[in-house]
Amino acid sequence: MTTIIATLLATAGARADTGPVALDPGDFEVFDPVQVRAGWLLFYDPILSGNRNISCATCHHPRFGTSDGLSLGLGEGGAGLGPERKADPANLPEQRIPRNSPALFNLGHRDIAVMFHDGRIERDENRESGLRTPLEDEMVTGFASLLSAQTMFPVLSADEMAGHYQENDVSKAVRQGRITGEGGAWDIISHRVEAIPDYAEMFRTFDTEIAAGKPLDFTDISDAIAAFVATEWRASDTAYDIALRGGAPLDPMAAEGQALFFGEAGCAACHSGPLLSDQSFHAMAEPQLGPGKAARFESHQRDDGRFRVTGREADAYAFRTPMLRNVVHTGPWGHAGAHTDLGRFLAYHADPARGLNGYAPHATLTDLPETKPDWTIMEDTAARDAIAASYAGEPVDLSDADIRRLIAFLAALTDETALKGRMGIPDTVPSGLPVDR
Repeated sequence: MTTIIATLLATAGARADTGPVALDPGDFEVFDPVQVRAGWLLFYDPILSGNRNISCATCHHPRFGTSDGLSLGLGEGGAGLGPERKADPANLPEQRIPRNSPALFNLGHRDIAVMFHDGRIERDENRESGLRTPLEDEMVTGFASLLSAQTMFPVLSADEMAGHYQENDVSKAVRQGRITGEGGAWDIISHRVEAIPDYAEMFRTFDTEIAAGKPLDFTDISDAIAAFVATEWRASDTAYDIALRGGAPLDPMAAEGQALFFGEAGCAACHSGPLLSDQSFHAMAEPQLGPGKAARFESHQRDDGRFRVTGREADAYAFRTPMLRNVVHTGPWGHAGAHTDLGRFLAYHADPARGLNGYAPHATLTDLPETKPDWTIMEDTAARDAIAASYAGEPVDLSDADIRRLIAFLAALTDETALKGRMGIPDTVPSGLPVDR
């Protein structure tokens, strides 16, 4: 059987230790319970969106494995939840959200170094903020973690939470380039939250500076949400992790899948270490659908992946290796959600060049009239060939039985407690706005 281990190790700098490693619960920070509660309520509260109609949970809901069950979601201009979310005829979205909504499991682990599919937010100790983000030198300091910084960028997106241009004070500030500082988008949202007595009291309870009179900053809000996400969706008690810590062994099919995963299938060349991700970027010739990742002034529908962050040709069509806890529950899969069947995705992943040429659209998309066609790139031979040419690996020979074994192993990466969520969905939020249930 041909494997891609040698190729990926040579070309992508994958880790040398590609054997099984259990997650250590000690690698997750423990937070103040009141801060976690504040973050819990804020996560489900639409108060953070420009039009007060979308919460973090709209696209990251426990009912859908902390994603939204869609290949590409609808933020502003959508109504409903999950695959049932529809475009609002009275306020149509300008486009779909360009990438699949990522799951939130284990984002509080101390080794996390990059966020988003393209890693556009990452640790950088050479910057004053300690982070590299799209805001570059305008990035404010004070975020407690990488997760905290990542949490708050969706509120700036017109497609996600900010709202269409000129619709509200937040979207107007974003349109004018006023993000940080007095009167900026983050400042506007901070004042909204601070004006709600229940939130103000919670922050005074666990933050001594706020208790002493410091105004509520945007970083305080994002830190609280990050504390909640890190606590609620820590997934370290899977059958796989328990077995590695000396508990009950995996069932035979899952054990065979584990041996294949870390052996001849070559999965661990990238899905390595305790997080089952090298946190690097690989071009795997994934299908592209939807609007692509383009600025409003650009007309193309490509998603160049990591290239848009680094400008390096070698990073074209490369995307971050996803972590795999609870992965069987987080579909559709792929950076654009091009795969709705996990078995078909594994077969594609084993031979991406052949998979791309034979790919038949089977995404989960809601109707969105009067926008860019979803399959423009896949119907363009030159564009499809460019994606295929970016893949540098060799095919892996997987039988149908092998795929069933791998799926059994991936199912053993499920943490039922994390999947359900430790705190669940609140009945109400302090703003009084509706909660997505």
